[in-house]
Amino acid sequence: MTHGYTAGTGTNPDPESTPAYGIPQQRQQEPELAPKPTSAPTSAPAKAKGGGRDRYLDLLRSIALVRVVVYHLFGWAWLSVLFPSMGVMFALAGSLMARSLNRPALGVIKGRLRRLLPPLWAFSAVVLVMMFGMGWNPLKDPDLGGTWWGAAKVFDYIVPFGAPPYPEHLGSESGLLESTWADQAAGPLWYLRAYLWFVIASPLLLWAFRRIPWATLLAPLALTAVVGTGLVTIPGETGNAVSDFAVYGGCWVLGFAHHEGVLKQVPRYLAVSGATLIMGFGLWWASGHLGPDGWDLNDIPLAQATWSFGVVVILLQYAPSWQTLPGRLAKWDKLVTLSNNRAVTIYLWHNLLIMATVPIIDQLYNLPFMESDTATSLLDKADTFLMFLLIWPLIALAILAFGWIEDIAAKRSPRLWPNGASGGRSRRRG
Repeated sequence: MTHGYTAGTGTNPDPESTPAYGIPQQRQQEPELAPKPTSAPTSAPAKAKGGGRDRYLDLLRSIALVRVVVYHLFGWAWLSVLFPSMGVMFALAGSLMARSLNRPALGVIKGRLRRLLPPLWAFSAVVLVMMFGMGWNPLKDPDLGGTWWGAAKVFDYIVPFGAPPYPEHLGSESGLLESTWADQAAGPLWYLRAYLWFVIASPLLLWAFRRIPWATLLAPLALTAVVGTGLVTIPGETGNAVSDFAVYGGCWVLGFAHHEGVLKQVPRYLAVSGATLIMGFGLWWASGHLGPDGWDLNDIPLAQATWSFGVVVILLQYAPSWQTLPGRLAKWDKLVTLSNNRAVTIYLWHNLLIMATVPIIDQLYNLPFMESDTATSLLDKADTFLMFLLIWPLIALAILAFGWIEDIAAKRSPRLWPNGASGGRSRRRG
């Protein structure tokens, strides 16, 4: 299952931005990726009232986004075990989708596409202009067959039904960006493809879940055992799409179960015990099928599916319902609000921005005091740490430059920095 590559490491990333789509428990017609800022936090947790924001779920989404950025930066395999970001994000999106499907399904699907595509178009425009400007010609790309039919796959940058094409190497190692930058930039787009297919399939999945809940819930795990273990092999991007759908389908349907209240009907001890057994199986399977990066579950579909499923069950089984972040978490309220308002922007741009930190750091070698071997050696060792420091202001610049497109897509007045601060509210149009 190929999901692009981790910046600077050549490893497969998660998937994750999430982006991160879907915010459960919202007012009807509340935009999925651009939630309304919440009021100032209080010192004690409060139950989320009907239709209000659930800040626990917002907090999970923010943690998932940060984990995705850190994973793609450092490439630490253990992060895929510590917190399965993509499984969490798909579960939250599934919960919102179940809530929205109380309305006519076709209108809901159109609304999801409307909110998803404009931010993607902005990202695609920048990436395609850069690739064309550096000499890439889809008609002459041997990986695309050198035909018009192959070049037509560029349409996936507009509507991500499939995997968008890109050259594996473009430019030169001595250029501003290393030659794999296009591969890195397009890596996170697999998530948008999977999200799109989940949205299209949701009316049927929810219909099945309401009639045969447990079979629908466990079917993706069974499918992963077939297509994610080599028992049945589906070649090419079709195989990748089916594998992604199977691996994260259980988490998506768990979002249904959370919204429909099915999880709460299961005794907690039974749910946690079952989840622990499934997670244990996932780790056991991973131990015998380690990939090139060891315990990176992104390389082991069945382990990823079962581990993510179990973790999501526990997170949702113990889910409080917070209208405001409690206690010490309250100091993170503005950042949680901002990251939820700009989840698509953060997810789409973070990998390309990680690449952009490299030429910035390279300029430090030109400073006068960097002429000694000792100084150069220290800078070499601190390279990744400096990338970690630089990526956050670069993400902030991307939010300012492109984040407002999420508001336009959701039919809201555009905002530059929607972190819930006083004066940051804007009324929806229409």
